[in-house]
Order: sequence, then structure tokens, then C-alpha cells
Amino acid sequence: MSNSRQIERTAAAWLAQRDGGRWSERDQARLEAWLSASTAHRVAFLRLESAWQQSDRLKALGAGLPHGTLPERGQWAPSPFLSQRESANEISSAARAFAPRAARRGTRMARYFGTAAALLIAVSSAWTWRYFTAVEQTPYQSGIGELRLIPMADGSRATLSSDSRILVSMSHGERHIDLQQGEAFFDVAKDRSRPFVVGAGGRRAVAVGTRFAVRRDAENLRVVVTEGTVRLETDAAPGQHPQPTTLLPAGSVALISSNGVLVRSGSVEEAELQLNWRSGFLAFHDTPLAEAAAEFNRYNARKIVMGDAQVAAMRVGGNFRWSNTDVFVRLLEQGFPVRAEHRDDRIVLHSQ
Repeated sequence: MSNSRQIERTAAAWLAQRDGGRWSERDQARLEAWLSASTAHRVAFLRLESAWQQSDRLKALGAGLPHGTLPERGQWAPSPFLSQRESANEISSAARAFAPRAARRGTRMARYFGTAAALLIAVSSAWTWRYFTAVEQTPYQSGIGELRLIPMADGSRATLSSDSRILVSMSHGERHIDLQQGEAFFDVAKDRSRPFVVGAGGRRAVAVGTRFAVRRDAENLRVVVTEGTVRLETDAAPGQHPQPTTLLPAGSVALISSNGVLVRSGSVEEAELQLNWRSGFLAFHDTPLAEAAAEFNRYNARKIVMGDAQVAAMRVGGNFRWSNTDVFVRLLEQGFPVRAEHRDDRIVLHSQ
């Protein structure tokens, strides 16, 4: 069973238990803990709860009974859409087909939960699909060496870095951005009723109104927050407990890998240095030359290649225009024991 399907069933079970008449403060606390564990939990529960309230058909199950009372087996109410004779015949037929049988008290509530969960999923599907699924889904992409500003329907804006790709899905319940490749900076319009979620793999950066960037490098992720707070969530692997949520205030830089989450807290100005690419610059501070070259390669078709381990380990610093690889290489040759070999498709750096 898929993770989303399991979440849907769990939400339905919670809702059925809450409306079944036996609900305590402890039950409420457990429900709140489950809802707080993940945005997906809360969305699924709200979706089913809305469908429960919207669907008048479900009320027919308990027509004529006090609130919170379950109909006994074999107890049927006449249909208002049939004549008295037709109703009597239908009730008689139903009584023969569904004659009361002795029921074990311990299983009645369990059967109710199961039936209610199935009804919730079935009855809510049409209405919730229309309300919560994407009403606008649009892909965007930038080329190598191109920065692209994308205005969104909700008033938010995304700036795509070089060679980046996103899929924007706007629904009534959520604003979802699937970062498929590269890096993007988001200036999020405030809308507390619709979280702004940037997903990459099994991880999500969730905000309401803030400014932050998400970068995807294979399975690794980097989140830089320059305004507001971002909530970082990670899907649990099958059979494992959900990962703890990480809150990232302004000035935070989070590096997420298979080894976990590493958060570096600093000033907003320091965080902004990680995003100088928006102004056409790359900032390095005591950075290995191999890493600096990799950054240049994100923005240029002609790549910088390390010729040996010694040149790769050299450390550089300063601000450089990412569009001018030749100037960067010339400065390396002037200030470091580096020799550049220029080829049509790449520049190979060798140590002297």
C-alpha cells in the first residue's frame, strides 16, 4: 500500500473514532500529535472531515436516531422517496435479507470504524478531488547560463537558477512546487490557508509567507532561508518512524543528505552570500578549487576540469561573475601555480 493511501486510511480511522461517541482528551491529544507530525497528515484529515460535513448522504445512515447513536442491525427507516406500500415492501425484503443476528459487542465498533472509513474514502473522492487536486499545473525550465523569473498565480515569484526545472501545482488546499532539477529562489506570498510546499524526492520545505531557496544535487538538498521560517519535513522510509521536523529561521542554511540534516545558523547577510547567483556572481571563501569549478560549471557549457589532485585541492576566495569563465581561469594562472589547457569543450587545469 502506498504511503499516501495509508495516510488516507489512518485519517479516516481517526475521524470515524472521533465521531463514534467515545472520545476522550487523551484521544484528542493523540490526534493532534498525529496531525502535527506531517503536513500530509493534516491535509488528508481536513479533506475527509470536509467531505464528511459536505455529504448529506452519510446522514441517512442514522436518520431518526439521536446524534452519536449507531443503528442496530436490522433497524431500517422508511425511505422518503417511496410510497408507504413500497417502503413497507422494501423494509420487509430488507428484513428477510438482513435478519438480525447476535453480534459480539467487542467487534461492533471495529466494524463501524471500517465501514465509516470506506464510506469516507468513497463518498469524499468526487468532491475532494475537485477541491484539493491541482487546478493549475505548469512546468518551467531554464537553460544553461539562464536565470528565469516566474510569476505565479498566487502572487508568489520563483527565480530559477541555471539549468533548473520545477513543476508548479496550484490547488485550493496547497501550493506545491516539485523541484526536479537545479535550484530556485522563492518569494512567497502570504496565504495561511494554503501552505507553500517545495518538494524534492522525499523531502519538503514548507512555508506560508517567506523568502528561501532550495537546491537539489542528486539526492542531496540545500535550503537557504533569508526571511521568515521554513519547516523541513522528511518522509519516513517504509517500516520506520517519521523523521523529526526541523524549523529553519531566517539566516539558516540546511544541508540534507542520507546522513541526516546539518543546519548552520548565521546572519541573513551570510545566508544571502549563498544566493549571489541571482545577481550574476559566485562567492567563494577558502573554497577548494574543485568545488569552485563545479559552481562555474553549473552556469557554463564549457566546463572547467581538474587535471590532477594537487590543483583540485588549492583554495580560492573572492567574488566572480559566473558568466566569465575565462577571466576566472586567467586570475588563477596569475595568482596560483596553475597552468590552463584550453580545449573546445573544456578547460583543463594543471598544477605547476
